[in-house]
Amino acid sequence: MPLRFILAPDSFKESMTAEQACSAMQRGITRIFPDAHCIHVPMADGGEGTVDTFIVASNGQAVQCKVTGPLASQHIRAYFALIDQGKTAVIEMAQANGIHLLDVAQRNPLFTSTFGTGEMIKAALDLGVTKIIVGLGGSVTNDAGAGMAQALGARFLDVHYQQVALGAAYLKQIKSIDLSRLDLRLQQTEIIIASDVSNPLCGENGASFIFGPQKGATAEMVQQLDDNLGYFADLVSTQMNKNVKDVAGAGAAGGLGFGLMVFAGAHIRSGIELVIEQTKLAEKIAQADYVLTGEGKIDHQTQYGKTPFGVAQVAKQLNKPVIAFAGIVGDGIDELYDVGFTQIIGINPPDCTLVNALQNAAKHLEEAVVETLSNILRNEDEYLV
Repeated sequence: MPLRFILAPDSFKESMTAEQACSAMQRGITRIFPDAHCIHVPMADGGEGTVDTFIVASNGQAVQCKVTGPLASQHIRAYFALIDQGKTAVIEMAQANGIHLLDVAQRNPLFTSTFGTGEMIKAALDLGVTKIIVGLGGSVTNDAGAGMAQALGARFLDVHYQQVALGAAYLKQIKSIDLSRLDLRLQQTEIIIASDVSNPLCGENGASFIFGPQKGATAEMVQQLDDNLGYFADLVSTQMNKNVKDVAGAGAAGGLGFGLMVFAGAHIRSGIELVIEQTKLAEKIAQADYVLTGEGKIDHQTQYGKTPFGVAQVAKQLNKPVIAFAGIVGDGIDELYDVGFTQIIGINPPDCTLVNALQNAAKHLEEAVVETLSNILRNEDEYLV
């Protein structure tokens, strides 16, 4: 009987989409097991690829829109998904305000904003949806979702009752919050945050200190960003009687998690859990002989809501072997073998340069699958369940 493989990777950042990774895996599998049955289940955890995953899993529709980019001067062509017969929209904030949209020299989280994400939410509301899922991975922002709220009608006023400019640098100029023009449709719409981040808004584990540096923040800037987020959160607590800055996930996407909870009444869920439900992954894994997953990097952080961990948890419950592939295998992977992983394989050859790794990721993944399955074939009893 032909072996059945479930291929459930995330994207490999800057080198392969999740579907491209599935295809590379299948090419490797069929070189060793020509009659193998491969089922593609491209995954995501709220970041890059989430919209495409929902479109594939739900036979959804892509809706194009033009929105403001991370900088107010930018205009970005983005898209979101419509699923459930048009009742649900799935949005990736990174489509509008992602780090990939700015060159390294342009990245400054004092001046980037989530305004474009708010425009995407408004575009979805205009289509009459009753539920919106917002994926929060891959941001280049740190404005606590203030820009998103402004796009939806919130007004943040300075001492002269003028609306402040977009960006985290201006949060301390806000003296009053006017929600009289906030889009009323938000109250009739279920908003779900899909995130793999559990950080609070402020403090040493908050949005600014943990994620600010990768968005271009210097050490001095990080402290300013944290102070500004703290000021804004206190103002929200005082004027709106909402205090969610310490809620797990409030710091996701530079505090967009906070903004969505406060201004849109959103609740947060694990992005990978949402995708696992939507793709019916457990039903598919139940019929599998092997499960292959992976993403760009696997290390001790993988167990905190990343795609390979979510896949491994499902497979472990069903007593199926899981082989994970990564461009980079980091520290602390030993503990992952106790939580569902059978093997963790680095795909790049020794002394591989970053440029080579990114340009030839699909080839390297295919070859790694070939080598791994060849070893399994030689030691079949160790792996087959």
